[in-house]
Amino acid sequence: MEIELEIDRLMGEIEDLFQGKVDSQDIFVLGCSTSEMAGGKIGKASRPEYGKLLVNALIKTTSKMGLFLAVQGCEHINRSLVIERQAAKKYGLEIVSVVPALHAGGGSAVAAYQLFKDPVMVEHVQASAGIDIGDTHIGMHIKHVQIPVRFKHNQLGFARVNGLSSRPKLIGGERANY
Repeated sequence: MEIELEIDRLMGEIEDLFQGKVDSQDIFVLGCSTSEMAGGKIGKASRPEYGKLLVNALIKTTSKMGLFLAVQGCEHINRSLVIERQAAKKYGLEIVSVVPALHAGGGSAVAAYQLFKDPVMVEHVQASAGIDIGDTHIGMHIKHVQIPVRFKHNQLGFARVNGLSSRPKLIGGERANY
């Protein structure tokens, strides 16, 4: 299946592009429209099987990198995120009451809720980095200062692929040392 090959290639790029830009135990966000991956309009042609393939691959990749994965749901659940309970506790994240569904959360959030060991939902995270597939706008969940990450293979199916990393803020003025 072509989409599986594209996902495998993307996982390799994630490791290459984010290695050294994120620390172990940091949070990595996925925002994904499986509708856009399939060539449809965001929120109108969900493909849960694409969500499962992608989230399963990302669980393996982020685990290998020592990161916690958080998967953003759609606007119908206020872009809340699926995350492992262990990560929510570690970061003091407030757990909210919602379970993602195909048309209120999306295919990737549903897959994450099914595939995670002990999934919970949280309203916000301050992740160090993330990937946006299909223009889902993950910026609200990435720390300031955000740095765009460009992928060599910037399509997954029909969806655009973009990334964000972050760096600490530069505090001070002209006399400050960094």
